[in-house]
Parts: sequence; C-alpha cells; structure tokens
Amino acid sequence: MKSNPDFSIKPTIQGHKIVLRPFQSEDIQPMLNILSDYEVRKLTGSICTDQEAYTPASPEEIRKTTQWYHTLNNQCDRLDLAIVEITSNKIVGEVVFNEYDDNANKVNFRILIGPDGRNKGLGSEATALFIKYGFDILKLHKITLQVFSFNPRGEHVYLKNGFVQEAILREDFKYENEYFDSKIYSILSSEYYN
Repeated sequence: MKSNPDFSIKPTIQGHKIVLRPFQSEDIQPMLNILSDYEVRKLTGSICTDQEAYTPASPEEIRKTTQWYHTLNNQCDRLDLAIVEITSNKIVGEVVFNEYDDNANKVNFRILIGPDGRNKGLGSEATALFIKYGFDILKLHKITLQVFSFNPRGEHVYLKNGFVQEAILREDFKYENEYFDSKIYSILSSEYYN
C-alpha cells in the first residue's frame, strides 16, 4: 500500500550554489521585499496591471503575508522552503510543493526568485534539487506546474530540468488589457529516472 508523502518534514537540501531550507523568522522581511518586486508580482500572477505592480502592499497585506510565513513550517499539506544563496547567505526566493493529489500522487510546483538571485543559475539548481527530493524522498509520481507565456526564462528552466509541456490554456490571464496563455508542464518519475 502506497503511503502519502510526509510534508510535515521540512528538510534542508544542500546544493552547490544554494541551500533549500525551512523558513526562519528573519526571512520574513527579505521575503516581503522579494514579493514586492515588479517581476515577481507579474510572473506569479499576483497583479493584473503595471500600476498594481508598483503599488506598495498595504499594512493589512503585509500583516497577512507575515502571518502566513510564520505558519509555513507547521503546515502538513504543503512544503515551502527558502532558497538561500550560499556565497552571500541571502534568501533569494522560495520553492513550493502544494495541491497534493492523493489519487494521482502528484503535486504542483512553484518557484519564485527575487532580483538578487536572477541570472545566476540559482533557479535551475533550486528546481533540480527540489524535484530530486520530490521523486527520491517523497516518492511522487508526477510534478506539475503552470507558467505564463510571457515567462520564457521560467520555461527554459523547466525544460532544462526535464519538464514536458502538456497543455496550453489559451488566453488564460489578462495583463494590461492583453490576454496571455498559461502553459502546463509536468515531469513523471519514470521520465526523471530515465
């Protein structure tokens, strides 16, 4: 009988350029800064206009986000880890497994990288380390993700790590009065181990 992955375990995963580790309270302010970045807000679909992207978070939004990050290590239905660059010891983003489907033994994967972590290969390494953990330790069957068509850098990282495009959700997201496709990518454990 198959056992479900244990998301209550929050591992530390060592890489060459980065460490994936559980969030700590001192990570909250750097994460608030990362989450306020224009590119992060646009690529995660958090906003729909440039004006929204440049509007600072309200005190209530900051309070809710802070509270959310304080709960992450206690959540048993998902796995959120900080991405820390080794050379600078700075948090540069996060990786997430969420939306676990027990029947299909699959999860959704999300990653975001702030300005200090871009164009250094950190996102590629974080993706590789996290999917390895997903297949080797959590024994997942499938990892899926969704990416907007205006994020070619993200698509490059996913393809480099073995993800395959499964579907296109046409004109799925509206930004600045223009419609964009969402693309569904996935990787199966059998593909990962081949």
